[in-house]
Amino acid sequence: MITTVRKSCYRSSQTELPVGFPAGAGAQKVRVKEELEAYPTESVELSCQFIDGGSSTKLTQVSWIWEPVDGQRDNIAVYHPVYGHSFPNPSFRDRVVFLYNNLKNPSIRINNLRMSDAGRYTCEYATYPSGNEQGTTSLIMLAKPRNSARVVTVQAGSRSLVVAQCEAADAKPAATIKWLASVGGNHSTSTTNGPDGIVTVRSEYRLVPTAADNGREVTCMVEQRTQERPWAQTLRLSVEYPPTVSIEGYDNNWYVGRSDAVLLCLANANPAPTAITWTSASGPLPDTVVVDDNKLMVRKVDDAVNTTFICEVRNKHGASRHQLTTFVIEALEDPSSAGLVAGAVIGSLLALLLVVTLVGVLLTRSRRQQRRGFPSSGDSFATGSGGSNGGDYGNKARLLFGSSGNGGKNGTSANNNGPIYTYREGCDATGTLTEKPNNFHHHPLQHPSTGNPPTAHDILLCGEMDEAERRKFELDDSMEEEEERYDRFGNVRGGGNMLPPAYHAHRSHGVEAEMDVYLDNDMESQRDGSVISRTAIYV
Repeated sequence: MITTVRKSCYRSSQTELPVGFPAGAGAQKVRVKEELEAYPTESVELSCQFIDGGSSTKLTQVSWIWEPVDGQRDNIAVYHPVYGHSFPNPSFRDRVVFLYNNLKNPSIRINNLRMSDAGRYTCEYATYPSGNEQGTTSLIMLAKPRNSARVVTVQAGSRSLVVAQCEAADAKPAATIKWLASVGGNHSTSTTNGPDGIVTVRSEYRLVPTAADNGREVTCMVEQRTQERPWAQTLRLSVEYPPTVSIEGYDNNWYVGRSDAVLLCLANANPAPTAITWTSASGPLPDTVVVDDNKLMVRKVDDAVNTTFICEVRNKHGASRHQLTTFVIEALEDPSSAGLVAGAVIGSLLALLLVVTLVGVLLTRSRRQQRRGFPSSGDSFATGSGGSNGGDYGNKARLLFGSSGNGGKNGTSANNNGPIYTYREGCDATGTLTEKPNNFHHHPLQHPSTGNPPTAHDILLCGEMDEAERRKFELDDSMEEEEERYDRFGNVRGGGNMLPPAYHAHRSHGVEAEMDVYLDNDMESQRDGSVISRTAIYV
């Protein structure tokens, strides 16, 4: 392979004229390339051309003379038009050839170049009558570097260590090495000179290695004259360290009967772990546990796995362990639907409670209205002479306020002196209704114009009545059972005294005596002069 010419300018050389030659004689010139660059194992062409200054000049012979960088001149090739080629130097004999068999253009080619071929090459003519003419070319031998880079495996520690190396070997001229790195470190460079001017350059990158530096990148860059662009290689650092261990997979929901509980032992180590061991703080592993390398599987969760599990990981730099305590809980229902079931139950209870509350409010309001209501015109109690045509007997009423309607004692109800009718429980099957004259001639609530006696509603609404008196008109809940027994009787359907069988009123000669007994056991006198039964239900 023929090398390219780095400098292609020509230079001519002229020898001094011998003494006695006329000064006007034309100067002779030899044209050559001033400088060439070549590489070992390649080829180079050394051109030479004689510039004829006149027809009287005769060329007799041409020679190529090599002058090493650090040696003496030596003739390596000769051409004579009669005697032909000659190669006196044995080191060039098989590697040098004349390109043209012509004295005017005695260019040569040197094959299979060596680094030692560098030096000055002179093309020299022997002429007549002008003498010798010559021209010199400098041959520069270049060497492309053999570039390489590698990482150095180190162990994490506190000392600065070489973690990467880069080399440009056997280069001419010497190469330059640079580092690009994201880790904090520094580099040092050394140079080694070889034969024939070749140079080897080495560079080392240093840092205090840590586990975090493992896998980080550094780049070596080599620049040299023979390279069109810088050579670069990226390296990943290799830092070894003992394992760091963690256990994952526990979700705080290990309930009795669960079958998919798994723990994973994760280790960060360089080199890779050589052994992973599972143990239990309480002793041997439970029978329900299965170990597969770094995985611990529980076939069925029970109280035996309510313990502390330990995972130990080992590599060539040491061992590390991690432990995890698991807690087994009781599972009353399928945990996957526990939230849904709980929500449905709570919602159903709230809905049921709301319905019960509404029903209770409606029933309570209805009963209070019935208990606090007053007899209508059809529910008045007919007594006296007109009693046979009176209205119905009230189902809930057990206290009669004077006479009612037109059937009063005197045929009128213009005063409150009419009789008070009460009933008495616990008597015989026929029952007894007694009458007591009303000796109170005026009630505080009596209407001033009409003189009508106050109704129960008026008494309840009276502001002058104290709390004790007001409570006497309230329903005693303990009487509800008895009230339901009274409700079985219907209203008065026709004339005559159609009162329930147990409460038909009848006259007796011993009325006053019965009244006294009844008052002693049941009746209570009021401040307004009225008498109210303790056992009656007030409406």
